[in-house]
Amino acid sequence: TRGEYPVGIASVLYDLLNNVAIDALPGHAKSYEVDLATAHLANYKKIKDLLIFDRNYPSYFFLAFLIHSGISFLGRCSRSSFKEAREMFGRQMIQSRTVTLKPHHTKRKQIGKAGLPMKIRVRFVSVLLETGEVGALVTSLCDEKLWPTEIFKELYNTRWGVETFYGTLKERLNLENFTGKTVESVRQDFYSTVFISGIESVLTGEARKKLSDKDDKNEYHQLVNKAVSFNTIKNHVTDLFFGESDTEILLEKLTRLFMTNPVCERKNRKFPRKRRPRASLNYHKRFKKIVF
Repeated sequence: TRGEYPVGIASVLYDLLNNVAIDALPGHAKSYEVDLATAHLANYKKIKDLLIFDRNYPSYFFLAFLIHSGISFLGRCSRSSFKEAREMFGRQMIQSRTVTLKPHHTKRKQIGKAGLPMKIRVRFVSVLLETGEVGALVTSLCDEKLWPTEIFKELYNTRWGVETFYGTLKERLNLENFTGKTVESVRQDFYSTVFISGIESVLTGEARKKLSDKDDKNEYHQLVNKAVSFNTIKNHVTDLFFGESDTEILLEKLTRLFMTNPVCERKNRKFPRKRRPRASLNYHKRFKKIVF
């Protein structure tokens, strides 16, 4: 039999340009992602960056919350999303339209109770995906002169950094291999893993810059090897936080170590996604190198 096992959900407000988690929340498996997202943003209502999210998030409540909070956004719509978004899926052309949305009559009481506006102005933009299909995006950037339609596909694609971040937490840092079975130990493991991922991003900044400066000498752009960087931090964590040696000397040493065995970034490579649970389990149990 399959038996029983506990599950949960994690939500992170992530800085895509600096590769640092700004806020992180673990939650119940049945938690609504929009509720976790609004909990993140409740403390960051003065944020001036562009919030990018995938197709699990767009709803009138969430978009109205963002507009009411003065937060600019760009998100992908699903085929079960707004009527204006659904109309774009059947057309094989790139287009942009600005519309006024109103909540469904069954949601008006909830919207009013939350103090959110009963109508919002947003822009829907269609983008041509690599598969040849048309996708729909929704954004608060309604000025077509300042924000031409052509920029949104590349802008939304930056969200892939969120996926690689979650991959780092789950695979490279082995988050799901908790050190205890209590709620408190799971929370400690979760937050410490998010924290160490931020430390790695900050400490490898100089190494990333130096590798980038060497691009003219290499065929491909080089990146810091995370297996190396996290292993280096693990081996020097005591010196980092409790050591009495010169900090500048230690950071220079770490930078040299971070630059060893870099990996190459080969852009625009596409591989079909293979869903083979048994092979994946075998890899993670017997072959994957645990570095932290």
